Amino acid sequence: MKSSLRHISRAALALLWVALTSVTAWGASSVELRVEPASRNGSIEVGQKFYIKVIVTNIQEAPSAPQSVPGAKLQYFGHQSSSSSFTSINGQTSQKVINIYAMTLKAEKKGTFSFGPIAVGGVKSNTVSYTIAAAGSTPQPQPMPQQNGGAAGAPDPMTGQQGQSGPTFIGKGNDQLFMRANISKTTAYEQEALVYTVKLYTTYSSIKFIGATDAPKFDGFVIEESNSVSNQLTYETYQGRTYATAVIARYIIFPQMPGQLKILGNKYTVSTDAEEYYHDPYFSQLTVRRPIQLNVTPNDLTVTVKPLPLPKPANFSGGVGKFTISSNLPSDNAVANQAASVSYLVTGEGNLKYINLPDLNAIYPDELEVFSPTTDVKTVVGSTNVSGSVNFDYSFMPMEAGSFRLPPVELVYFNPATGKYETSTSRSYTLNVARGAESAKSQAAQVYNTRLVPAEVPAAREARPWIRGFLYWLWYIIPAALLGTAMIWRRRYMEIHADVEGLRSRRAGKMARKRLKKAALRMKAADEDGFYDEMLKAVWGYLADKLKLPTSELNRENVSQILSDHGIPAEADAKLLTLLDECEFAKYSPASARKPMQEIYDEGAGVLNTLEEEFAKAAKSKNDTKSTEKDDDII
Repeated sequence: MKSSLRHISRAALALLWVALTSVTAWGASSVELRVEPASRNGSIEVGQKFYIKVIVTNIQEAPSAPQSVPGAKLQYFGHQSSSSSFTSINGQTSQKVINIYAMTLKAEKKGTFSFGPIAVGGVKSNTVSYTIAAAGSTPQPQPMPQQNGGAAGAPDPMTGQQGQSGPTFIGKGNDQLFMRANISKTTAYEQEALVYTVKLYTTYSSIKFIGATDAPKFDGFVIEESNSVSNQLTYETYQGRTYATAVIARYIIFPQMPGQLKILGNKYTVSTDAEEYYHDPYFSQLTVRRPIQLNVTPNDLTVTVKPLPLPKPANFSGGVGKFTISSNLPSDNAVANQAASVSYLVTGEGNLKYINLPDLNAIYPDELEVFSPTTDVKTVVGSTNVSGSVNFDYSFMPMEAGSFRLPPVELVYFNPATGKYETSTSRSYTLNVARGAESAKSQAAQVYNTRLVPAEVPAAREARPWIRGFLYWLWYIIPAALLGTAMIWRRRYMEIHADVEGLRSRRAGKMARKRLKKAALRMKAADEDGFYDEMLKAVWGYLADKLKLPTSELNRENVSQILSDHGIPAEADAKLLTLLDECEFAKYSPASARKPMQEIYDEGAGVLNTLEEEFAKAAKSKNDTKSTEKDDDII
């Protein structure tokens, strides 16, 4: 019996210990009074209804209905809503319970009045003030003037101050619903990935519809829209008030130039229900929902963009982020005069689409001729960055038999996390090239007939020897002339190919024709994103080849300055910049705002033809005594 009692007492102590260690702690208690006008313009007039809400936090008692409210008549007082949340830290759980009680009041007297404080469960509230105006004395709200889809001078719903420091409303709005725009960093490097988010804050019980009526203005940025948005509402405390929040838009943006770049918020249309509370003698509390529509704009933002540190490495790839490079040679055996392939895969996070590898013809052996690569870009737009891979597939042709070393390829990129240029290196290969069948020389044996053939005509005494004839020496002259011509051609060929930049400049038109053909194919296939990518590659690739610029120095300012130095008219430069703006805008804008692809294609072909003609004219006027090689029109 005693043993049983001991076991029972031990079990009781264990249960008591669990109960003591799992006690839920209550947070701080508070009582808050808040005045909410019922009218849309936020004013209170004689004869109109308005509300005073009592927000009770972590107090189990309910407030009592007031005997009177200065300047107004109490029509109804009752419980409106309640919410609770739990937080557990190191085994300690805290609970927060919020109950909201609403007074429905009718304004009766003109003047400025105050109400409070009141006490609930021994906790005192604040005092609220409100002004009641004469009936019809408050002007009706007028639509705010809009600029770039927003109201620049609208007040902050939290502070009431003018300016763009906080969220703004367009047309109808109140502090029960607003939006805030945030960016991951306000100071960043060129091409560094930044996260731009638009967050909804509301105290309405339900949201029926949210739709963007226009797009944000990202001037000077390249954008990638992310699908990482909120599917459910969460609760957040902002400036002492609890709101239901949701991320409704998220973009990964890449600044393209140094300086102060602005992001202008876009306008959203939100449909919801506003609740009004009445006291009915038969049904007690009566709630009436009135549908309303709010046009809301998030705040504008400014980003300070720093240029990449100088000096930039000579082989800088243009990549900003964190990347690695790997390589793949399908076979280390090849045959002379037969094509082979090698590929390089760049993976990581950052501006993957704008990475360029070094010119392999400059680092590979002269006996290997490398052709332009085909690229395959696979990216995923996440919540914090753009990640994925870019595959560069090169074809090359060995010109001679032998053993050749394919050197490692260096990918030089800028890492914003460390603020330094970093290098990732691929592996090297040894390529064994066998002699091809077409390069073997036939070794035909010469067969001589030693049988003497009698002469049909007797030889003349003074016959001229054949060695003194012209036909005999012609067998020496022709090979000598061919050999000299081949040597001259070979020297010219080496000089031309030694000047890689000059060769690129002369072939700029030809390469642009190929890229425009790819854009035409994309246009026929109705692939708009692929079309604008190919058009941008055609324009930027032509400028890089023609102006002999590395990718790291290829930007709008350098191009305009160099075109001016080459004598290109300002009109042609303006058309070029307009074309680039139209392509970038069309690529990242809705389909309804884009120009037709055929119109963009015609403009691009015209601009490149104009530049080709202007370059030829500039070269001819520079030196009239030398003939200038003018490429054919691109189209």
